[in-house]
Amino acid sequence: MFDFMCKRLRGVALAATAVALTATATVAQDVRIGAMREGTSWYVFAATLEQMIEPILGNNSVEVIARGGGVANPMVVQAGKAEIALSNVATAVWAAKGNEVYQGMSAPDIRSLVGGLNDVYVGVIARNAFLEDMGTTDLKQILQSGKPVRVLMKPVGSSAVPTAEMIFAALGTSDEKIKADGGDIIQVDAGQIADQVRNGNVDLYIDTIIKGHPTITEVALTADVTFLDLPQEAQDVLSQNGLKVGTYGPWFKGQDGPTTGANLGTVLIANASLDDETAYQVTKAIIEHADELKASHGAWSEFDPTQAMKPENTGIPLHPGAIRYYKEAGLM
Repeated sequence: MFDFMCKRLRGVALAATAVALTATATVAQDVRIGAMREGTSWYVFAATLEQMIEPILGNNSVEVIARGGGVANPMVVQAGKAEIALSNVATAVWAAKGNEVYQGMSAPDIRSLVGGLNDVYVGVIARNAFLEDMGTTDLKQILQSGKPVRVLMKPVGSSAVPTAEMIFAALGTSDEKIKADGGDIIQVDAGQIADQVRNGNVDLYIDTIIKGHPTITEVALTADVTFLDLPQEAQDVLSQNGLKVGTYGPWFKGQDGPTTGANLGTVLIANASLDDETAYQVTKAIIEHADELKASHGAWSEFDPTQAMKPENTGIPLHPGAIRYYKEAGLM
């Protein structure tokens, strides 16, 4: 199933477990939180969580790891390089099941603590000048036209990359066909994306989208763009692979109304070896200080702690320590 994903993600899981996360012996309560780079909403979440739980677990007992991402973090936790980490719900499921994305590796020892943290949609953005040339805003027609299409996305490691591959396959194309038709797949870091779009170097831009996303905001404010709905065929394939189809926005300039995308979801995961008391305390801190978390960044503003333990919001089994808290709190 979806062998095409393997080519683009070769080595992602292996790289994740080898990432430079200096691992030293820790006492049971020491916690390293896998997040993303500084400035991202995931880093803000992890830093806020650090402030919440360090008084409980002890001084200098919590460390935020400012690297990783939706694809890498499940394997970082599986490898014991972080005790807990943010993950997409979909990628946690892929990792737990040993999906082809992970090149024969799997993460059977990851468990969920708190789900439903925020919505992370994968969406498609197009330059208006390109749409005028194509004469359509239908993504399926665009990708099946046989005309050159330059597609921009982040490097391998972003959850948007395997999702984009699924979209391509669902709509009857692939990286190879896009290039054979005279187009290209351009992958750059977040800091280069807005320049690529406003300078007209790309036609379509596929990325993870949250409310207030700084890169998407810059793109929408500095270039004339339109947010495209995912066609039904793409919706069906993404639904089969753990994403939830839904609408996002209007959050940005260029969105006249809600846009259909696919939600990767966000869940805080832990290694099954994390002691039950620490898992309990981390879960308790998030649920009972949800307002503080929601105030830290607009991305978390819709978090509903009463839904945090629902299977559709966690994707993978709950950690026993989290189960103990939810039952004591009357949420299970």
